[in-house]
Amino acid sequence: MTEPTTSTSGIDALEHLLASRRSCRGYRPEPVDDATIGRLLSAARLTPSWCNTQPWHVVVTTGDETQRLQADMAADERYGSDLPFPESYEGRYRDRRRESGWALYEAVGVEQGDRAGSAAQTMRNFEFFGAPHVAIVTTSRSLGVYGAIDCGLYVQSFLLAAEALGLGACAQAALAMRSELLRDWCDLDDDRQVVCGIAFGHPDPDHPANGFRTTRAPLTETATIL
Repeated sequence: MTEPTTSTSGIDALEHLLASRRSCRGYRPEPVDDATIGRLLSAARLTPSWCNTQPWHVVVTTGDETQRLQADMAADERYGSDLPFPESYEGRYRDRRRESGWALYEAVGVEQGDRAGSAAQTMRNFEFFGAPHVAIVTTSRSLGVYGAIDCGLYVQSFLLAAEALGLGACAQAALAMRSELLRDWCDLDDDRQVVCGIAFGHPDPDHPANGFRTTRAPLTETATIL
């Protein structure tokens, strides 16, 4: 990661982090030290929230616990999310999703029509792409959609803080598909709902899955100024 110079302004530093961040899907095996994890979580907790409710709570795995959760994910075939997934992707949303998916498949050598290869890549989600850590992000059921929105802000803060610390990270909605398992595994009470997971660790720059970038729609498609 290229560090911004000390003379850059706040917006320059922010734009640098936003532009350089990527969804990391390949990691080196060594764990992140406790002090760095603590700083990462301390930065993310500064996220703003609706009425300052701060609805997020994260469960972070380290060491053997990450491997144990991977094994439980592989053995447990229950599917179902606490929060509803999109019913479908239509129009530009479908096109953007397909473009991103095929870029990933091309990077890792999965050809169109290779169902076994694409299925194997999908299952990498439940291995956290080999990351030594995963953070399970949960919200309060009682706060409804606004609690989930606030957790989305928390995830962005987490991702940018990870980038600033020289770490790789990947927000994983797929892990919410195993909400029942995660609720048991994390010993969540009845008010907590699983939002997503975030794999993180030291990125492997040579991993083929880290060799592509997703595109962004132009401003004309994403904003209207009246």
